[in-house]
Amino acid sequence: MSGSTTARRLTAALLLTATIAASALPRAAEARSLRRDPRITVSAGRLSRALSCTAQPRHARRDPILLVPGTTLDPSINFGWNYERAFDHLGWPWCALTLPDEAMGNAIVAAQYVVYAIRTMHAESHRRVDLLGYSQGGMLPRWSLKYWPSLRRDVNDYVAIDPSNHGTVDAITVCLLRCAPAIWQQRDHSAFLNALNRGPETWPGISYTVIYSHADEVVVPNLSANGSSSLHTGRGRIRNIAVQSICRLDLSDHLAMGTYDPVAYDLAIDAFTHRGPAKPGRVPRSVCRQAFMPGVVAAKFAADYAKYLAHVTLVLATAKQTSSEPTLPRYAR
Repeated sequence: MSGSTTARRLTAALLLTATIAASALPRAAEARSLRRDPRITVSAGRLSRALSCTAQPRHARRDPILLVPGTTLDPSINFGWNYERAFDHLGWPWCALTLPDEAMGNAIVAAQYVVYAIRTMHAESHRRVDLLGYSQGGMLPRWSLKYWPSLRRDVNDYVAIDPSNHGTVDAITVCLLRCAPAIWQQRDHSAFLNALNRGPETWPGISYTVIYSHADEVVVPNLSANGSSSLHTGRGRIRNIAVQSICRLDLSDHLAMGTYDPVAYDLAIDAFTHRGPAKPGRVPRSVCRQAFMPGVVAAKFAADYAKYLAHVTLVLATAKQTSSEPTLPRYAR
C-alpha cells in the first residue's frame, strides 16, 4: 500500500470519527441534563396562590393552557382583556400564573412557579399542558424545562410570543447602573441566559412555536429567524415565525404582540389545534385585515390599552432595583 493511499485512509478515518463525535454532542448534553430535579424553595402556599384557573382543567377534554405573562405584568393586565376572553369563548381550559414582583424579580425563583403550575395542571387534568408565554413569559418556561427534566413529559405545545430567549441589547443600556433583577437577567449574554442556552434549547416530544415581530423594539435584535427570540438547537420540533411572513405590513411592536395582534393569536391557535408547531400556510390571509385578535372588545380597546400602558410605566418606575445580576444557583453552574 502506497504512502499516499494510507494517508488518505487515515484522513478519512479521522473525519468520520470527528463527525460521529460532533453528532453525539447534542445527545450527550441531553443525557447530562437528565439529573434529579432541584428542590423547590418557594412555599407551597405562595405557589398555590399564584395560580388561577378556570373550572375546566379538572375535567378538560383538551390540553389545558398555561398563560405566563411578560415583564412588568400580571395575568389580568397581560391576558385578561384578550386571550382569557378568547379561550373562554372557545371553551378551552386555562390557568394564569402571577409571577413574583410583577415578573421583575429573580427569574430563577419565578421559574419555580412555572414548575408548580405545570405539575398542578397535569395532575388535575391528567393531560399534557400547553404553554403560552409572552416576552419574559415566553422564555421563562425553558428554564423550568431545562433544569426540572421530569416536566418535559407533561408539556405538549410551547407557544412563545416575542420571547427574550437570547436577551435584548436594550437591557445592557438600562442596566448600566441599577435595574430590576429580571432585567439584569434578560441582558444580552447575561449569566442567566448563558446558562439557559448552554446545550440544547429544546427537548424531544415538545413542539415549539416562536412568534416574533420585526418591529419589536424591546426584544432586539429580532429582524430575522436568527434574532433574539428564535430557537434552533435540541430535538424539539421548532418553528420560528415572523408575523410579517404572513402580513407583510404588520407593524405590531412588542406591547401589541402580547395583547391584541391577530396574527400572533391565529398562529397560537394553529399550534394548539394541530400536531407539531404552527404552520404559516394554515393561517388565512384575511387575518391581515383584522385590527384586533378575538377577545379584544373594540369599544373598550382604548381604555384597556391605556390601563395596560399605565401599569407597565408604573411598575418600571417603582420596581426594586439592584446593582448586579442575581447569582446562579449551584444546579445551573
